[in-house]
Amino acid sequence: MGHIKESESESGFYSCTRATSAVLAHLVCIIFTVCVALLSHPGSSLFSWHPFCMTLAFFFMTEAILVFSPHGSLIKSFSHKAKGCVHWILQGLCVSCAVLGLAAISYNKHLNAKAHFTSWHGLLGLLTVCVLGLQSLAAMPLIYHSLAKGWSLAKLKRYHSASGLVTYILCSVSLILGLCSAWFTASVKEYTWYLSALCPALSVLAIMNQVTSAYMAKKRLQY
Repeated sequence: MGHIKESESESGFYSCTRATSAVLAHLVCIIFTVCVALLSHPGSSLFSWHPFCMTLAFFFMTEAILVFSPHGSLIKSFSHKAKGCVHWILQGLCVSCAVLGLAAISYNKHLNAKAHFTSWHGLLGLLTVCVLGLQSLAAMPLIYHSLAKGWSLAKLKRYHSASGLVTYILCSVSLILGLCSAWFTASVKEYTWYLSALCPALSVLAIMNQVTSAYMAKKRLQY
């Protein structure tokens, strides 16, 4: 009996921790997106659309993943199919914003006769947008299973989750490198910069926790 109570207590603790991390991820992404929007003043210049669109893309991607969180989903009571539809819509918005953000900075550099992709942020950002697009296209067999003959749906979902986590980490690292840009460092104070960098870092931990927990839960069910 003691072991059962201890196990239930431990399970309750982890459940509470995961719920807290999911809620924190929601709040952090909202606050971070609003702050960047206020700093960039989208529409004030062509460049202003770059940080705004990229941050918005990160927000949509975070929310798209959290849709399936058993502890922090905002549509927890919806059916799995409905959650899937919301996930694809948010992910589509994410890709659209990322492409617009990339187009804005590329055209801005072209107008100002500046070299393209000369920094780690620029190079990783380009790679991230490409990976994001490919990862979204590779998920099509999950909707149209006939496109992946010979592959089980469970295996496809596992690969999609793993590649999605890698893509999310790339997005987060690219975002943090963007915070090191001359524009952002000149716009905020030192302590604000550290708080800003903490936002994507905390989001990554929450998403990693969700994906790995879901994978481990499926492994336990198999055994």
